[in-house]
Amino acid sequence: MEAAITRYRILATVVGVMLILVCFVGLPIRLITGNETPSAIISPVHGLLYMIYLVISFDLYTKARWPMKKFLVMVSAGLVPFLAFFIERRIVAEAREVFAGQSAAKA
Repeated sequence: MEAAITRYRILATVVGVMLILVCFVGLPIRLITGNETPSAIISPVHGLLYMIYLVISFDLYTKARWPMKKFLVMVSAGLVPFLAFFIERRIVAEAREVFAGQSAAKA
C-alpha cells in the first residue's frame, strides 16, 4: 500500500509544478509576447501527466475504499494552482491512517 502512496505523492507534486508552469510561465509569455512555444510545450506535458495522475489517484482511492467525494477532491488538486500541494499532504496522511488500520485489522 505504501507504493500506491508514493506513486500518488510523486505524481501530485509533478502535476502541481507543471500546472504552476502553465499558469505562471506559459500563459503569461503567450499573452504578453505572443510567443506560443512555451505554452505549446508545457501544456500538453501537463495534460499527459494529469491523465497519469488520474489513474494513480483512482488506484489509491480504490485501495483506501474512500467515498467518491474524496476522489473528486483528489482530482481537483490538478486543476487549481498550488492546491495539489495542500491536498497531497492531507490525502497522504489520511491514506496512511487507513492503511495502518487495515494492517492492524488483518493482524
